[in-house]
Amino acid sequence: MAFADSSRTRDRRSFAGGVATAIACALIVFAASPAAAAHNARLSADLTDHLSAGSQAIRVIVHGTRAEVDALAARYNLQIVKYLQSGAVFLVNAGQLDAMRQDDTQDHLSGDIRIKSSVSAADAESIGADQAWAGSGDVPSATGRGISVAVIDSGISAKHNALKGRVLVTRDFTGGDGDDHYGHGTHVAAIIAGQASRSAESRDYAGIAPSAYLLNLRVLGDDGSGNISDVIEAIDWTVEHRYDYNVRIINLSLGAPVLQPYRDDPLCEAVERAARAGIVVVVSAGNYGRTEDGKSVYGAITSPANSPHVIAVGAVDTHDTPQRSDDTLASYSSKGPTRYDLIMKPDLVAPGSHIRSAEAVDSYLSKTYPARHVSGNGPNAVMQLSGTSMAAGFVSGAAALVLDTRGSLTPRETRVALQLTSTFMPSVGLVGAGAGMINALAAVQLAATGEISASTSIAGEEIAASQIASTSTKHFDAWAMNTASIYSRRIADGGTGFTGPSMRGNTIMWGSSIIWGSSTYSDSIIWGSSIIWGSSIIWGSTVDADSIIWGSSSDGDSIMWGTSTQSESIIWGSSAGDDFAV
Repeated sequence: MAFADSSRTRDRRSFAGGVATAIACALIVFAASPAAAAHNARLSADLTDHLSAGSQAIRVIVHGTRAEVDALAARYNLQIVKYLQSGAVFLVNAGQLDAMRQDDTQDHLSGDIRIKSSVSAADAESIGADQAWAGSGDVPSATGRGISVAVIDSGISAKHNALKGRVLVTRDFTGGDGDDHYGHGTHVAAIIAGQASRSAESRDYAGIAPSAYLLNLRVLGDDGSGNISDVIEAIDWTVEHRYDYNVRIINLSLGAPVLQPYRDDPLCEAVERAARAGIVVVVSAGNYGRTEDGKSVYGAITSPANSPHVIAVGAVDTHDTPQRSDDTLASYSSKGPTRYDLIMKPDLVAPGSHIRSAEAVDSYLSKTYPARHVSGNGPNAVMQLSGTSMAAGFVSGAAALVLDTRGSLTPRETRVALQLTSTFMPSVGLVGAGAGMINALAAVQLAATGEISASTSIAGEEIAASQIASTSTKHFDAWAMNTASIYSRRIADGGTGFTGPSMRGNTIMWGSSIIWGSSTYSDSIIWGSSIIWGSSIIWGSTVDADSIIWGSSSDGDSIMWGTSTQSESIIWGSSAGDDFAV
């Protein structure tokens, strides 16, 4: 028995020693292991700069419920500037920002940066709107009846005769009276839904969808700038009240620098919420397509035009003629791809240069640029402006015509109808003009009948080399799945090969060298390894930034994207130049 007891004792000691050794080893291993990485929320580029500079007054947008926002404010003694439906705006210093960044409840943080604002008979004819108004054959007249467009801008001067009776509601998110003291919103609103004036000097100027209604949602101040948070609030308000006013379209003729991927950008998140709620969101692409000395710039699309959930619109100079043969991309129009995400934008282009529309008298633009006044006085005044802001107004009006024709279309289907019927511009390619110059008449025909007549023309010019093959108006999803075909003039449902337009005598074959994803969104598209657009853009084998060369390989103005998408490898443009653009 004594032996047995001694054996058990030795066993217990051996076991205890083994455990102690194991614990010691574990402690050694634990001590030798690196500390768990500290949580760091993603920051937009402007917040990174503020953190480095030690700024003392930073406006930061955070996400969360009201209770979560209040808890965060109490935890770090933060000042709440305003509540948003999706979160709040804080005013913080660099130290508080750093603390917020390390808070486990925060995935990403964004700055509440400032945002800026980005029709004659000939203008309407240039996109076939006048023929859409008239209707023909199986296609009924389309004027935007019953469709409401939310114009989120600098306000609307409802006193102007072109806009009398068009504005259903006014909301001012800047704390003002909703009137347009800058002059931008009035001009854009009349492009969308302006009425022809009774004045002899102004009766020729009408909007693209003259029977549509407008919501006046003011977010830009007297100088044409405003806060991102106000724009977000206006978008969310529109979504909340969309059924009250039958809002089908939001027009955002404004833009801000792209400082983070679109999935983290609170403004892009807001437009995605609107699109998912069934609202078509039309956004100006930006006026940064050239440097101050006139060199062409790529990669300067602004936010929220960089979102795949919106229709991003570039600007065309029609040279004041309805014919398309002399159309050119406006030099100031921002070109793609988007910063960070490399999404192909713009989606299409529309008239944007020297556009004549309603003038808000005594506004900043009216008083600062008197030479832009065209005709009329007081409530009949007309002025001329240029910019992708104006182009966005054209597309919002055209979308209203399409939805007037077929109100059941989703935002994606509406975009596809507009893109399918646009005229491709091979001289500037996808990064310059996307699907091409908008064609409201053809889009209305497609929505109404499912096909475009081969005899359809604008100002005597055929809009398509051949008919779009379709036997049903229910094929929008199929078209959306084969978006490669939007750049072709011959489309066959379900086909995999499409012959594209001729570029400098060379025919580009679609299908065999391009693999498209399952949706129209650019982030699900895989580009082939042997696609050359003209002689100026070469696409690499993947969508990774380090394997794509953008720009020209034959001149001194080449712009290349290196192994990084940071700002130091991108040349950003300017709206400066002899052609004033807003």
